Amino acid sequence: MSVASFNDSIKEGAKTDPFRLIGGWVERPEDIQPALEGDVRADVVVVGAGFAGLSAALELRALGAEVVVLEQEFTGFGASGRNAGYLAGSMGVEFELFVRRVGVEQATKIVSFYDEGVAYVEKRLVELSIDCDYRPSGIIRAVVHPSQEKKLRHDMELGAKLGSDTRFVDSYEMRARGIPPAFLFGCTQHGGTLDPGKYVMGLRRAALGAGIKLYEQTPLLSYSEGPTITCRTARGSASAPFMVLATNAYTPQLGLLRDKVAPIRVSAIETEPLSKAQLASLGWSHREGLVTPHLTMESHRLTARDTLLLTTKKLGYAYGSSTPNVPDSAAYSALAQTLDKRYPTLRGISLRACWSGYISLAYDALPVVGQTGPQQNIFYTAGCSGHGVGTQSLVGSLLAERIGGIEHPLLSALRHKTPRTLPEPLQWCLMNAALMGANALDHLVNRKVKSSANG
Repeated sequence: MSVASFNDSIKEGAKTDPFRLIGGWVERPEDIQPALEGDVRADVVVVGAGFAGLSAALELRALGAEVVVLEQEFTGFGASGRNAGYLAGSMGVEFELFVRRVGVEQATKIVSFYDEGVAYVEKRLVELSIDCDYRPSGIIRAVVHPSQEKKLRHDMELGAKLGSDTRFVDSYEMRARGIPPAFLFGCTQHGGTLDPGKYVMGLRRAALGAGIKLYEQTPLLSYSEGPTITCRTARGSASAPFMVLATNAYTPQLGLLRDKVAPIRVSAIETEPLSKAQLASLGWSHREGLVTPHLTMESHRLTARDTLLLTTKKLGYAYGSSTPNVPDSAAYSALAQTLDKRYPTLRGISLRACWSGYISLAYDALPVVGQTGPQQNIFYTAGCSGHGVGTQSLVGSLLAERIGGIEHPLLSALRHKTPRTLPEPLQWCLMNAALMGANALDHLVNRKVKSSANG
């Protein structure tokens, strides 16, 4: 379906052919693991087979623990199979908000946590022999209009004080790198892009090889607290002295973190594979991942299958912190229009797929990692705020160490008082007002871009 046809279908209210109920990086595994039946016991029960859950399970298994993983659908069904595939460090995090919330000293340690996530994943890709098309070409935060320079430089300056290592990339270097001309200048940081589906499936393969008991198609229905935690499913139960909830945006539906995080819907569109001529028209030989400093950022990247992927642009919040797996036609339309504007040489290209998924966000944009329960033996991680590839992988390892009796300094740095979210309908009103305001301000920037082009 072409971008023009896609936009026509949006206007006519037609169902969009490219929409996928699962992320664009994954398919249902041929060797999908059977659902849990009967009662099993382990040292740790992990709920959620994504980056965090599988990383925690693998590190716990390396410490000698017997681990059970419960996954409601299949590995990578959630955010781990729906994201843009950026292995990014601290670039784009809310430095100013961090400092206001926790002070310079703790904010510096949290920035280090974000950057360490990149190194952790790079190390694990080698250790576990995971080929996920990783390109360590760096990530560029690229402006589309000169009015964005002030914010970019301010963020760079404050980030540098907190230890975030970035470098300004002027317009000359952008053109020398072959970055598409819609992106004027920016700053770059270590990291790169990968195929998140191949990454999470690589973790799955390693987990099964390590003897971890993975039960897919097994939603957690309820759990009991106490010295032994019992997780109840449709046809059985799993019990252990410890539980890790690695369910991110889905956690509030399990009765936990509803007062700490809000699920936010993000969306993506992916083109059909570009021809050699189309790739040549772009340049972009190093295929750096690009993000913009809009309030609701745009992300742009080329994939290993020679498609162009755009994500975010327009966010959504569903009443009651719910996570309906439905198309977001307004978001796809906004992304399709952006594709046309930023890449005039690709006008008329068809879309291969579009999909949506959920990240979780705390009001202070900080990670939400901790433990709860009468025995303090229920561990959770959420609040990835769109940086989950690196941070959620790393936090899985940190939680495994904590269960093993060691608290890593980076885990200690994440502990803080998360502001409470609002009850409904106040939360729905607040979230949607904030998202509308951000969209309006970003629209002003894009109008300036259009005016500059017409001028």
